Amino acid sequence: MGHSFTWLSSLRSAVPVLHAVPEHAITSMLVTLLLIGLALVVRLRMGRPEDCVVPDERLSVGLIAQYFVEAMSSLAEGVIGHGAARYVPLLGSFFVFILVSNLLGLIPGFVPPTSSFSITLGLGVISFVAYHFYGLREHGPRYIRQFLGPVIWLVPLMLVVEVFSHAFRPISLAIRLFANLFADHTVLELFTGLVPVVVPVPFYILGAFVSVIQAFVFTMLTAIYIALAVSHEH
Repeated sequence: MGHSFTWLSSLRSAVPVLHAVPEHAITSMLVTLLLIGLALVVRLRMGRPEDCVVPDERLSVGLIAQYFVEAMSSLAEGVIGHGAARYVPLLGSFFVFILVSNLLGLIPGFVPPTSSFSITLGLGVISFVAYHFYGLREHGPRYIRQFLGPVIWLVPLMLVVEVFSHAFRPISLAIRLFANLFADHTVLELFTGLVPVVVPVPFYILGAFVSVIQAFVFTMLTAIYIALAVSHEH
């Protein structure tokens, strides 16, 4: 995907060593550092546990973080059920990283990391590994039974179907996120280049909406995969 201008391309001209690092890798590291910094700020603002007995009703970073954790906890509880709290850190990390990465593409001169298939595939693989890990932790060796079907004579067929189904999950997560962000960023860049004033505003609003929806969809699907992996109703 060609871009007329990015801040990183200008930085690369000044720092030749950056030519060896892909642009999407640099922007993803930028998002990661930004989120780590934000987490540290929230941690410092929250202070000691005994200081948080009475929540501060004023709009602040700490209050926003509190509402976000409550929302992620409600989502996990609704999809996964009992014991969902242990999966909130993973789900929350997915949502925040993808959302900030998506929104970064709305800033002129920046390319969202999620418009690169290698980044979205990496996220899909992390989701894939995580839910299988949780399934094995929950069920032990019995987790393999989920791939064998309900009756013994269907085991060979069900095993092939389940293996292909699970193998395609990280790819489908990656393609869905990549395709939507690639298309959204391309449309926004096109209209901004043609008419830089007023006309792009609706596309910025649409882009922000798509950014939130795609972060939510990826997080929701990961929660569903975890729920299926740790469920005892098999």
